[in-house]
This record gives sequence, structure tokens and C-alpha cells, in this order.
Amino acid sequence: MSASPSPFRPALIASLLTLAAGGALAVAATTAAPAGVRPSLGWFAACGVLLLSAAAFAVTWYARTSRALARRAEVLAAELASREAYTGRYKATAERESAALTARYEEEAAASAARHTARTEELIRSHESETARLRATLAADTERLEGRLRRAESARSAAMAAAANAAGRMQALATSMMADLRDMEHRHADEDVLTDLLHLDHRTAQAGRLADSIAVLTGARSGRRWTRPIVMESILRGAMGRIGGYQRVRLHSHSEAAVTGHAAEGIMHALAEILDNAANFSPPNAEVHVYVEEVPAGLVITVEDSGLAMSDVQLRRAEAAVGAAAQDLAGLSGTRLGLHVVGRLARKHGLTVSFRPSARGGTGVLLMVPQELISRAPEERTAGPVEPSPPVAGRAVTAPSSGRARPSTEPATADAVAGTRPVPASGPSHEPETAHEPVPDGAAAESGAEGTPDGIVLPRRRRGQTLAAQLKAEETPAEPRQEAPRSGPSAGAPPRFGSFHRAVRSAGGRAADDRPADMPVPSDPQDPAAAPHPPASSNSPYSEGNPR
Repeated sequence: MSASPSPFRPALIASLLTLAAGGALAVAATTAAPAGVRPSLGWFAACGVLLLSAAAFAVTWYARTSRALARRAEVLAAELASREAYTGRYKATAERESAALTARYEEEAAASAARHTARTEELIRSHESETARLRATLAADTERLEGRLRRAESARSAAMAAAANAAGRMQALATSMMADLRDMEHRHADEDVLTDLLHLDHRTAQAGRLADSIAVLTGARSGRRWTRPIVMESILRGAMGRIGGYQRVRLHSHSEAAVTGHAAEGIMHALAEILDNAANFSPPNAEVHVYVEEVPAGLVITVEDSGLAMSDVQLRRAEAAVGAAAQDLAGLSGTRLGLHVVGRLARKHGLTVSFRPSARGGTGVLLMVPQELISRAPEERTAGPVEPSPPVAGRAVTAPSSGRARPSTEPATADAVAGTRPVPASGPSHEPETAHEPVPDGAAAESGAEGTPDGIVLPRRRRGQTLAAQLKAEETPAEPRQEAPRSGPSAGAPPRFGSFHRAVRSAGGRAADDRPADMPVPSDPQDPAAAPHPPASSNSPYSEGNPR
């Protein structure tokens, strides 16, 4: 819309025209008027002309303005009407389009809902079919895995049973072999033959310990149980007799405590594994020291070596192997069995095993026997009733060939370092064979004599001394078991042992002071080197089977 013209110009033109016309009329009237009234009439006429001109200006201004406003109002009214018409048309169009869109959207929503419902139903059917298929597959896989698990468990049980059976057979075979070797030791007096027999005896004892270890790991019965307590020194020396480097083991024990019979074999076996570990991981010329200390909680046995120190990882692994938590056999290696055996035995008997750095530069192992397994050995006990009369020191003890050697239940002798010398099977109980077994120092009875039902008075060995002769039996003499000489170096043992054997096998009637001159009396009853162990074979410090 164009802008309206300004009313000023038309009003000015009208004012000027009025002024011109009025001025002309005023001049004419003034000229025609008398002279006396001309000035007044002139001023009056001029004022009237000016007022008339102003009135013409105002009238023209307002008229023009009114017309412009009227036209503006008409234009605005037309625009308003046009806008209202447009709004009406837009509203109608919007209503039509909204209705169309609503209808279309409703149709599309219905179609989409139908499609979604159909898709959902299809997915549900597909999911149900897939679930059924997966369930069937899972059931088949579960059944197959359960079958494999059952077969694996059956195979594992069969393997464990076979291993336990093989271990039992190995134990029986080792016991039988040691009985045969002992019989040979009594039948042969040649020093070289005796040396070889003792060597085989010692190796067989180590094989028996390995069989016992397999029996422990497979859950089978290992070793044997005694009905009476076994003195600690017998247990320590029995453990020494089952390892290869027994010459380097030094005992420092003054304890007179004894271990209950049902736990003696397990503690002996655990100590043998710990001693074997300490000896194997020490230099060939280094000693392994064993200390026994009685504490209020029980008995602490400390084994210290000066060999390779264990790292933190190895210490944690060793503590886990001997800890209270049960270990699975899956973590076993073919050459690292000892600590697992110790752990099994510790959990079985309630033992506590810990590790610490040794003051000798190696590793110290502390084994604590709880107080409930400790008892005090009486002053004198007799062996089990295997003969009409109970055996005493120097008599032979008969036992079935399937069992391990048992120490004498007499604490004064603490005979048969447990498990190292099996008692051979004998014939009728009234004809026992003599058994040559090492007797641990410091555990012998004081000297004295004890009568037997046969009417023979048998001497008893004094602490720190050896019995070197036999007495002559009167009616049915049984060869008394003689004590083997104690010597530190193993090289001098064969001639002394041969002389001793000849003294034992010689005719009766020789007095006790007819002992061979080359059979020295040990000066230190606590020295394990004085025990008549067989000569050790050369073992590598890192041989298989050590527990580290």
C-alpha cells in the first residue's frame, strides 16, 4: 500500500487563495470606504483576511486529513477482511489437511502396529523355536559333558585306585625285599657283601618312602600304626634312615617325649620328606641340623639347612602346599611331590608347618606336633606279644612280611628306626630270626639284665655303648639281636660290621667283653653319624622327588 500525500500543501494553497481573495476584497472595501474609517477598516479587513486564510488552511488541512484517514481506514478494513478471509481459508485448509494427516497417520499407525504385532509374534515364535533348539542342544551337551565327567571321574577313581593299589604293592614288595635283605645280612659275613646289602637295604627304604608318598597322595593307607607311643628320637632316626644324605644330618634333641602310635608313622614320613628336601638343596658337604624343642603347644621340630634360599614366590607356594586348605592333585608336578605329601600328612594329623629364613643361610622349616599327639614314654616297655614271652633288647621281633618295620615299643631301645628296617617274615613264632637293625643312640636302656621264660639272662645295653656278644641259650637258644657298631665315617663300617657279625654268629659262651677290638664305642650318643646306616649313594642335589 502506497503512502498517503501530505495535507499541508493543499491547505497552504487554500490558505493563500483565501488570503489573496480576501486581501483583494479588503483593499476594495477600504478604498471604497470614507477616508476617516479607512485605517480602521483596513486593519479590520486585514485581520479578517488573515483569520479567513487560517480558517481555510485549517479546514483544508482537516478535510484532507480526514479523507486520508478514511482511505486508510478503508484500506485497513480491506486488509483486515482479506486477512480474515485468508485466515478462514488457512484454517479450513489446515483442518482439511489435519484431518487427512490424522487419518493417514492413524492408518499408518494401525498398519505399523499390525506389522509390529506380526513381527513380535514371529520373533516370539522364532525365539521359542531357537530356545527349544538351544535347550535340546544344551541338554545334549550337558548329558555329553556329564557322561564325560562321569567317565573322567571313573577314570580318575580307577587311576587313583590303581595308583593306591600299586603303592600298596610297592610297599609290600619293599617290605618283602627288606626282609630278604635282612635275612641275607644275617647269612653273610663278608664285608663287601654286607656293604652291598646295606646299600640295597637303604635304597629299598627310599623306594618304600616313595611308595608311602604315592599312597598318601592317593588317599590310601600309608605305613602302619602302633598301639603305643614312639619316642621322638626313634622317629627322627627313622626319618633319617629314609633319605639319601643321612650322613649330613645332625640331631640336637634331648627331648624324652613320645608320639602317639597312630601318628608316629605320618610324622616320621613328613620329617623324612623335609630332611630329604633340606639335604638335596644343600651343598654336598653342608650339614642339615635338626632341633627339637618342647613348648606349651606341643613339640617344635626345626630343620635348618645352608643351601639355596627360597624366594618369596617359592615360600608362598610352599606355604600353600602345606597349608590348611586342601590341594588338588592337578597342581602336582612329576618331580615336586614332597611338600604336597607333607601337607597331606599335616592336615591329617593336625600338624603345623611353616617356613622361615635360616640363620645358616638356607631355609628353616618348623614342624609343630600338637600337644594331643605328645605323650611321655614310660621308663620301660615291652614289645607286642609276638612270642610266648615278650622280647627284650637283643631279641628278635617277628612280624608279617606285608607290614613296615615297627620300632620296639620299649622306649629304652626305641628299636627299628620306624620304616627303615622292616622285620622279615619268620616261620613259626617259636623260632624267630635275628634281625639286625640300627638302634638309635640316646634311646637305649640303662644296663641291667632281664630273665626270659627260657631261663636265659640277657644283658641290656648301657646308654652310649654297644652289645657285642651273645649269651649261650640252654635248651632252644634264639640268637639275640646284636647292636651294630656306631661309626661316623661310612667307609669304616663294613669291617667293623663284619667283625660284629662274626661275633654274633660265633659259638656261645663268649663273654660280653670279648667284643672285637675294631668296634669302637661312640663317644657322642646324640651324633647320628654313629648310627649304623648303610652307605649312601651319590644323589644329585636336584634329584627328582625333592619337595621344592
